[in-house]
Amino acid sequence: MKKLTGIFILFLLVSCGGDYIDKPEHLISRDQMAEILADLSINDQATFMYPSSNLEAGTRYVLKAHKVSSADFVESYRYYVVKEKMGGIAEDAQKILLEKDPKAEKYVKDKTGTAGNLQNIPGLSR
Repeated sequence: MKKLTGIFILFLLVSCGGDYIDKPEHLISRDQMAEILADLSINDQATFMYPSSNLEAGTRYVLKAHKVSSADFVESYRYYVVKEKMGGIAEDAQKILLEKDPKAEKYVKDKTGTAGNLQNIPGLSR
């Protein structure tokens, strides 16, 4: 029920427009956010490949490696979503992933469609 309430509040914030959220005190830069998202994607894929691995521990490791608290990440993520900047950050994260693993290009192209945007990836469409 908490997740449903959280999703409803986030939806409400997004639907009200970008003027109703204050800039977080410790806002993560767009470039660092893209790096973190790329690393979280790799972590997510690792848990898919190795089901016995721990997604939560991997997420904590990624945030610690980037010297970012979970609260700062969540506040920054929410800010960028409400300000409608997450699509661009996610595209930057894709570029970082492709630099790290050029073989991932086919997967990204399959997920982004022919227009090259994030329309087929849940949560990242514009």
